[in-house]
Amino acid sequence: MNIFEAYNSTKKALQKAGIEDYVFEAKQIIKHITGFSSSEILMNYTNALTEYQSNNLTAIIRQRELRYPLQYIFGEWSFYGRDFYVGPGVLVPRADTETVIEVCLDYLKDKKEPKILDLCAGSGCIGITLAKEIKDSTCLMAEKFPEAMRYAEKNILRNKAENARVIAGDIFEGAGNEDKYDLIVSNPPYIPEKDTETVSPETKYEPHTALYSSTDGLEFYRAITENYKGSLKQNGMLCYEVGIGQANAVKEILKTAGFADIGTKKDLNGIERAVYANLK
Repeated sequence: MNIFEAYNSTKKALQKAGIEDYVFEAKQIIKHITGFSSSEILMNYTNALTEYQSNNLTAIIRQRELRYPLQYIFGEWSFYGRDFYVGPGVLVPRADTETVIEVCLDYLKDKKEPKILDLCAGSGCIGITLAKEIKDSTCLMAEKFPEAMRYAEKNILRNKAENARVIAGDIFEGAGNEDKYDLIVSNPPYIPEKDTETVSPETKYEPHTALYSSTDGLEFYRAITENYKGSLKQNGMLCYEVGIGQANAVKEILKTAGFADIGTKKDLNGIERAVYANLK
């Protein structure tokens, strides 16, 4: 089987398995097993797969047919142009979250030596990205679970983010709120418990604690807004990632807490994905 044939058979297998983005995934899988870039694949598409590559391809397809996350299979994933280690015990970085990055970078662009707090940090993709994009910033990331913390620590080293560090802590106990910050950002668990049956099959392999919140999915937004309002500098920003249909409820939480300049930003699918506000 050559590369072109492998790509086509992979597409068909993924489509049959019900994977929505089967074309994109097939390309990523072929790149992964061959080590080729997209342009190199085009130049070498008639090359036959080695026995090792063929066996690897079969194993990956079988795992995806079980809907095991592609990101876990690879052990890494790209986020905002950088690669992050991921695996069981940590939430997979998603393109939707890049919307939050854009809001934060726009806010921080004129700040000098900003201090950032990333809550429910997981793999560290938000905090590390902000630390790398804003060179003179310092970023503290708080994460409760040891498995996720280990990924954050590895990703700090991988991306050489010397101005970022991660601490163990629970947001319900005020982890990291001893200081004052220009920006507090969080992508907390926000899927309501009642929606466990409606999410994609891949999420059953991701940590339940990183995905699901209370009955209405707003528990973490209420707690962070209440516990960390006093940790923001004057005119500091609080920025959240939110789930589908949650933006108005989160805006109301911020409004009730006395925040101003409350706004939202849509992701590439037109969903209000980031909610942000300033402390006057």
